[in-house]
Parts: sequence; structure tokens; C-alpha cells
Amino acid sequence: MAEAKIAVVDYCKGNLKSVERGLRFVGGAGASITADPADIAAADAIVLPGVGAFADASRFMQDSGQMDVVRDKIHAGTPFLGICLGEHLLFTEGVEGAPEGEPAVGLGIVPGVVDRMPRHDATGARYKVPHVGWNTVDQVEGCDTPLLAGIPNHEYFYFTHSYIAPVNPCTQATTTHAATFPCLIDWHHTAFGVQFHPEKSSDAGMTVLENFLALI
Repeated sequence: MAEAKIAVVDYCKGNLKSVERGLRFVGGAGASITADPADIAAADAIVLPGVGAFADASRFMQDSGQMDVVRDKIHAGTPFLGICLGEHLLFTEGVEGAPEGEPAVGLGIVPGVVDRMPRHDATGARYKVPHVGWNTVDQVEGCDTPLLAGIPNHEYFYFTHSYIAPVNPCTQATTTHAATFPCLIDWHHTAFGVQFHPEKSSDAGMTVLENFLALI
């Protein structure tokens, strides 16, 4: 049986090699980095990693033809995993790197606008932004996402980000740093977004990648 083709989408936003290595480490020998929409269209699964600005990523994906292909593949039920900025791009819009009052367009799979993380919580306590380091992934009541199979509640994962998605019906786990935000979203058990970096999150992160590969 041929290896499943896993497209690690290159939209000029970094962190690609570590994600590719992580996928291969847990058995995804067919993982490869590509910017070609034709390769993405032919893939059995798609991973959208990234560290950078929402608006820049959106512009590149639209201009290159990646945006339409990725959106069509998600709607067709192809397993999809968005990591950090890749999670943000699942949403309707994002403000990072966009002109004031003119949010950039995302994939539109999940409704909502990705916005800047607040520097103070509701009590006025100050938090360091960007949020960098280990934090807990707190599963919501009734969490049933296959991505967290075998992972205990409140497990620690590695984060590095300044923007957060809004809480939405696809939220399966949250993390708190100044605000409580979705750190794992699950759209119909086929398209997923994680705010943390599984490829940098030791054994728990590798389990997340294994769980994703099991869906292919």
C-alpha cells in the first residue's frame, strides 16, 4: 500500500521542517513540504503550520491559489491540521498585519475574527505578550476530539503567539493567559486547529500528531 501523501503547506511562514520531521517521526513517511496547489489537491492530508502575520499568509495563499484548494479539500473531508497561525487561518478573518479596520480574509471554515491577545486580564493583572512557554490544555466538558485521544486533561503543551482565536462551537480545549482562548478546535472530526506547537511539545505533542495520522 502506498504511503499517504501529507502536504505540509509552504506559504512562506516558517516552522516547516520541524513539523515535517515530527510527522515523519511518528510514522508519516509521506509528509513533504510543498507550495504547489496541485500537490495540495492530490494530498491525502494537509498540515498548515506557520509563524508570522495573518495578513501576509492570507495574501500569499490567495495569490498562489493555495487558499481555494485548501478550502475545497477541507469541505471534501480531507484530514486537515492547522498549527498556530495555521489554526488562525481556519477562521473568517484576522487582524494581524492588516490595516486598521480592514481584517484579512481567512479560510472561513470557522466563523470569527482572530485578534490580539490582551495584556491585562479582567482583574487588571498584567501578562507578558507574546505568550511563550508551556501551558495547560484544558479540555471542555464533553470533549470528544480524536486529536486528544490518550492525552490527560490539563496536559502541558508549548505555545508561542500574540494573537488568539475567539471561543466558538468547535472549541474542544482552552488555555488561559490574560484571557481564556481556544487552543484546539475540531470541525466535524476532520479539520483541526491547535494554538500550541505539537512538534515542540515532547511526548504529548507527538501523540497529537499520531492521532492526526490515524485519521488518514
